[in-house]
Amino acid sequence: MLRALGEWKEQACEDEFIVFAQQAPDPKLLNGQGWTFKPLMPAQPRLQQRNILEVLRRIVGEGSHREAWRWLRRQSERSLQYNPDRVRSRPDTTSWFQCCGVDLMFYSEPNPLSFETRIPYVMAIHDLQHRLQPEFAEVSADGEWERREYMFRNGARYATLLLADSEVGKEDILNFYSPYGVTPDRVEVLPFLPASYLAVNLSEREQHRVRATYRLPERYLFYPAQFWPHKNHARIVQALGLLKHERGLKVSVAFCGSYTGEIRQGTFDEVQTLSSKLGLEKEIHYLGYVPDEDMSALYAGAVALVMPTFFGPTNIPVLEAWAFGCPVLTSDIRGIREQTGNAAILADPRSVEAIAEGIYQLWTDENLRRILSDRGRERLASYTADDYRRRLIEIVEEAKARVQVEKQKAAQ
Repeated sequence: MLRALGEWKEQACEDEFIVFAQQAPDPKLLNGQGWTFKPLMPAQPRLQQRNILEVLRRIVGEGSHREAWRWLRRQSERSLQYNPDRVRSRPDTTSWFQCCGVDLMFYSEPNPLSFETRIPYVMAIHDLQHRLQPEFAEVSADGEWERREYMFRNGARYATLLLADSEVGKEDILNFYSPYGVTPDRVEVLPFLPASYLAVNLSEREQHRVRATYRLPERYLFYPAQFWPHKNHARIVQALGLLKHERGLKVSVAFCGSYTGEIRQGTFDEVQTLSSKLGLEKEIHYLGYVPDEDMSALYAGAVALVMPTFFGPTNIPVLEAWAFGCPVLTSDIRGIREQTGNAAILADPRSVEAIAEGIYQLWTDENLRRILSDRGRERLASYTADDYRRRLIEIVEEAKARVQVEKQKAAQ
C-alpha cells in the first residue's frame, strides 16, 4: 500500500503524505518517495496496561506459577472490558492529528484510533472471524471477542469508506454491520497482492543457501503460519502420519511462524506431541520466525504450499505461492473457493483423510503440480500491481470527495 501510494505521489498526486507510527519506519519501506514521518501520541493507559501485561508474561515464563499469571491476566482483562456501543474519545490525539493538518486518515487494519479520534478515515477489515467462528479462542477468549467487536463495529459505523479484500469479505461486513449504518456504497473491494519483499527470480545458489540454513530435505511441503488453532497444523501432522503408516509414503513439511503467547504455545506443544506420537520427528521441520529475505527461497523450493486454514475469506500465502509457481492445497470453504477457483486442490479442513489425499496427489503427481502451477500464475496475472494501484487511487479520491462534501455540509 505504501509503495502504491508513493508511486502515485511521484507521478501526479499533490497531496502531502504522512506516516504516523510509534517508531520511525525503515527508510527502505517508504522508498524515499516524499513521505513525512511523525510520531504517534503516547499510548493510552489501556494500551500501556496491555503492554505491561505482555512484559510480565515474558518474565513469568513457564512453570507451576504460570497459573497465577493466568489469574492475573484474566482479572486485568475484566478491567479492560469493552462495551461495543460506548465509544471512548481521545481528544489529545485528535488535536495532534489536527495540528498536523490531517484531512483523511488511512488505516490498513482495524484500529480504535480511527473512530476514537473522529478524523475522517478509510479502514480495511480483513476478516470477521470473531462473528463467523467464535469457537476459536484466539478471536473470543479472555475479552477478545468484545475487544474485536468494539473495534470492528465502531470502525465500520463511523468510516468514510471501508476496504474488503474480496466480494465475500464485503458481504460479511454488510451482513454484520448494516444494522449500524454501513451501506454497500461505503464498502470498496481492494484485493491483496503478494508481499512486495518477495524476489521471484532467485539463483540456485540462494535456494541452496536457504535449504542448508534450515536443514531442509530436497522435497518438502511449506506452511508459513503462526501456530494459532485455526491454522490447523495438527491435522497436517495427522495427515502425514496417515500417509506414512497406511501408504508407506514419507512426506516432509516445513512450518515457519511464531508460537509465542499462551494460545500459540499450546498449539505448538500439541503439534510437537502429536509429531512424536506418530513417529514424524524427521518429517516435521520447525523453522521458527523466518526473516523476509529467506521466504522467497522457501516458496521456490517447496513441492507445494499446504494451508488447510479455517479462516478467510482470502489468504496472502496462496498468492505468494502462485508467484513462485508453487502448487497449492488449501481449504474448501467459502471465500477461499472464490479466491482460488480451479488453481488449487481444495480439501475439507476438518477431514484428515481429505487433507492426506490432497497431499498424496500433489506429492506424487508431477503433471498435476504443473497444471496447478500454470493456473496459479494465470490467476495471479489477472490482477497486477498496476491494477492494485489504480484501484487504491480511485478509493482515496472517492474518500477525499466524500470528506469535501461533509465539510461543505458542516459549513452551511
